[in-house]
Amino acid sequence: MALRIDTFSNQTGGNALFKALGHPLGAERMAALIAKLAKAGLVAIYDPLGFLPTVAALHDLTPMKIAGVFVQDLADLGQTRLDHATQPVTDLKGANARAVLVAAFDAQRFVDHIRHLLPRGAEVLTLDEARLPKELLTVPQRYLDPLNFATNFAFFRDQGAEHTRLTTVNYWSGYGAKSVKLWLALFDEHGKRIATWDETLAEGVTGFAIDSRDIRKRFGLPEFTGQLLIHVVNGRGHDVVKYALDTYSLNGAATLSCTHDANAWPSNLYAGLPAPRADERVVLWVQNSHCCPIPKRAVGLNLMGDQRIAWMEREVPAFGSYALDVAELLPAARWPQQIEIQAGKHFVRPRYEVIDTSGPRKGRRRIAHPNVEREDLKPDAKIAELGNLMGKGYLLPAPVLPVTQWRSTALPTPMATCQSELPVMAVLYDKEGREVARHRFGRLQRTDSVAVEADDLLRAARASLGQDGEDWGHMELIYDLAEGGAADGWLHGLFRYEQRKGGHAAETSFGAHIFNTVLTYKNEPQSYAGRAPGLSTRLFLRLGAEPMDTLCHLIYPASTPWHGRSSTELSLHDGAGNEIAKRAVEIACGGSLLWRYRERFDAKERKSAGERGYAVVRDATCRLFGYHGLIAEDGRFSLDHMFGF
Repeated sequence: MALRIDTFSNQTGGNALFKALGHPLGAERMAALIAKLAKAGLVAIYDPLGFLPTVAALHDLTPMKIAGVFVQDLADLGQTRLDHATQPVTDLKGANARAVLVAAFDAQRFVDHIRHLLPRGAEVLTLDEARLPKELLTVPQRYLDPLNFATNFAFFRDQGAEHTRLTTVNYWSGYGAKSVKLWLALFDEHGKRIATWDETLAEGVTGFAIDSRDIRKRFGLPEFTGQLLIHVVNGRGHDVVKYALDTYSLNGAATLSCTHDANAWPSNLYAGLPAPRADERVVLWVQNSHCCPIPKRAVGLNLMGDQRIAWMEREVPAFGSYALDVAELLPAARWPQQIEIQAGKHFVRPRYEVIDTSGPRKGRRRIAHPNVEREDLKPDAKIAELGNLMGKGYLLPAPVLPVTQWRSTALPTPMATCQSELPVMAVLYDKEGREVARHRFGRLQRTDSVAVEADDLLRAARASLGQDGEDWGHMELIYDLAEGGAADGWLHGLFRYEQRKGGHAAETSFGAHIFNTVLTYKNEPQSYAGRAPGLSTRLFLRLGAEPMDTLCHLIYPASTPWHGRSSTELSLHDGAGNEIAKRAVEIACGGSLLWRYRERFDAKERKSAGERGYAVVRDATCRLFGYHGLIAEDGRFSLDHMFGF
């Protein structure tokens, strides 16, 4: 039941066609085009670019009476499209059709090519009838240019005491963009568009936030849980919409979480969804990213490595949302087991919510996301040979928070269908980059779910992370190929952090990269702009409103020895992008820095930055990896990885 759409290729990047056809405004115009063709009588379809399967996947074409499907490329002859065998377009003239649909955007040249082949009296229509309004186009001369569809979805809720706040920065301005604006559409759980509005971003690299309380008040809305579609117009440099999303409550200790952007391309599979503990519920938010319903039994769950799939017996309307309790489909699943999501390309990277169900923590919620599981990878024997030149090679860094206050847990997570085994180890470092302990998981099988706590590693090593009284540092997951095994470079893990006092928790997940070496391998070390290697840092840090503080854990991972210490700048900006203050810090190669906003910037500087202020972590000498979060006076906290631009 997977949708027949192309979304993202690691060779060519994102595909704009499904976004064009499924955009709420484009979908409305597409429905009008189909209705017009249905009234026309017999319709011949000319499909020169192979767009028709995607059109049919997202839109109901059954009202049309189809006379035949015609193609241009001889390699496409004999295929079946819409239950019709494809024919050469040179046969179009003989079709008994009252209308011809040219299934292409920017279609005038295709129409001109076949004008002499049109059936007598046939009306010609094209997908250009379903184009977005010109004011929403960044590159009007190329409709399917990715910048025309710089869109993304965000989980968005304002219900009871639960609220959401999306924060980002006009990073497109840093690439020369002018007059950047946002077109925004808010959908409720039934997929109804309950608010639509435009926001013009200030010129320059300025901060921007959307708070659910403000939107609800502005439009006089009832309570809602749904999703927000963000469409960036006049952007440059990036067609990816990045943001930080905070979920919080106003009634004290119930909720405080943050997550990264949703990843704008729907995938067939996601993985890394944790099973609940006995005193928890895990809810997967199935949020339809398309203009067509998700049918029953199109979304399913299975334990990682188990071929038995339990299917969701529910339809989700276009742009609708459904809270799927994992226990509905997998009642026996328990942490640290992990769950694979059969998504069928129906939604972008989803959110999941962990809800405490008993004891003093009852009602507390935390929210996080699984990750895209790749189907295009194969084991790469060369990775085992990288050690001589690439040192640790692929590594996944994550914080170890102060051990007297938090428990830090790592769970390796298979994230590619080729991963039948995962030979991996965890290595702990203090803040100066000195190894403290290591744990060899061995050659984990796909069905294995083995978590390790930093506490256990430290106890076994009879050591403390701190060399000067501070008990924090970081851990790295790396491949452990000493006893054989396969690797593919797509090493992932889930990291969970729990307060010893109060029990509030947060979790985050990410994948491995090669860091800080001038040698390159398969586009690693990655670069945000230009070709590899990426050897510099520009990270966005959103700031919490008083009385919350912002915490940031910066890690200087190095696959091979790099500069001995970083030359890192923490710059504080107000909402208009003006620099308020700057602090210089150094991080040891292979080490980390845990810091708080209030400690680094004084009250006067924080007041000048204001509620729309933000910070930028900049380093021209090395690539840092960062985690950020908020921490409240009552002990609630959040944590997730930062985004760069």
